[in-house]
Amino acid sequence: MAGVLEGKTALVTGGSRGLGRGTSERLAASGALVAVNYAGNEKAAAETIAAIEARGGQAFAVQARLGEPGANETLVAAITAEFQRRTGQAGLDILINNIGGGEYGTIASVTPAEYDETFQNNVRSPFFLTQALLPHLNAGGRVINISSAAARLAGVDFITYSMSKAALDMFTRVLAKDLGPARRITVNSVLPGFNETEANEHLVNDDAARQQIEQLTALGRFGTPQDIAEVVHFLASPAGGWVTGQVIEASGGFRM
Repeated sequence: MAGVLEGKTALVTGGSRGLGRGTSERLAASGALVAVNYAGNEKAAAETIAAIEARGGQAFAVQARLGEPGANETLVAAITAEFQRRTGQAGLDILINNIGGGEYGTIASVTPAEYDETFQNNVRSPFFLTQALLPHLNAGGRVINISSAAARLAGVDFITYSMSKAALDMFTRVLAKDLGPARRITVNSVLPGFNETEANEHLVNDDAARQQIEQLTALGRFGTPQDIAEVVHFLASPAGGWVTGQVIEASGGFRM
């Protein structure tokens, strides 16, 4: 499949569902060979690979539950071996740190376990996976972190989630300064708002909640995985080569 990412390799963490699947499919449609990481839903991963291949793209699934002992080493070894087998070189061009999540809660209600899990998903996992992949990132590559508009909103009822995504955005800025001068690797954050994904089904299917969110969104609707994937694709493509260290909100103008 010819495209602007022809010959490039990519890894999308949490790449089998929701925003991750949309991104995996978009990068593959543009010619990249995509490693689709998933934690445990083998069926969803297989469906994503099948959808990509049905459109002439190239992808393979890699199981690793990030945050568990040895997961980073397993993931790195698996993708570099498969890249070597398929392309003749083991390097990674595009890293999408998409895995994330967290529960709602106020300062009065958040438990230590909830706090630790949120920071594990949104900060620790992308930090140490990126660290593990540093020797394998090709010069001129891309690191794109999927953050959230919550980093700007400072939500009282999702305090740990807001804090963790703000930390991820600072990680983006510092890493851009570190990897840019010698290796020309760009690093950026993309901040979605509310999107029509499995994680938000309870809001999409609740008429009152949906109407409230749409009224708070300048473009008047929920986003889609494709909306976010297009922003990620721009940053991964040659067109985004002069953009680094940026925190780019793609929320349709939620709570401006």
